[in-house]
Amino acid sequence: MALDVGEKRIGVAFSDPLGVIAQGRTVVSRTSDQAALAQLADLIRREKVREVVVGLPLNMNGSRGPKAREVEEFAAQLGRACAVPITFWDERLSTVEAERRLLEADVSRARRRRVADQVAAALILEGYLARQRASRAGLPQEGQRKEMGADEDGWDRGRGRAGG
Repeated sequence: MALDVGEKRIGVAFSDPLGVIAQGRTVVSRTSDQAALAQLADLIRREKVREVVVGLPLNMNGSRGPKAREVEEFAAQLGRACAVPITFWDERLSTVEAERRLLEADVSRARRRRVADQVAAALILEGYLARQRASRAGLPQEGQRKEMGADEDGWDRGRGRAGG
């Protein structure tokens, strides 16, 4: 399961059981963190989710800003509530790419507004699944540093996790 966490909405995507296909499934309103966490926890239990990939909105230079820290805190609350591993994935420009794809598909403005967040979550999940496949195949991974370590701001792009 992947999440594109925004201020007002959270896009949700799931993969098939083999981890090949990512598909946007729904959008959770974020009227309050408690309500959103409860809805997500219900989805996690119903779908028997084993891992949650959360898009991390890093700054264009790769550093963490206030929005990234907010998403990390929200994800930590979700992880505690559901006891599932949380993996962060660099989501820079995922919403822009989602909008581009929806425009190319000639989706109406009203429908784009309703589905853009779940499409962004699907893009986050696609990137994560592609990295997993490349890792299993022993291929170089996009964004991976040669030494496979964390960079100066603590973001380990090789493993997509914060703090190593």
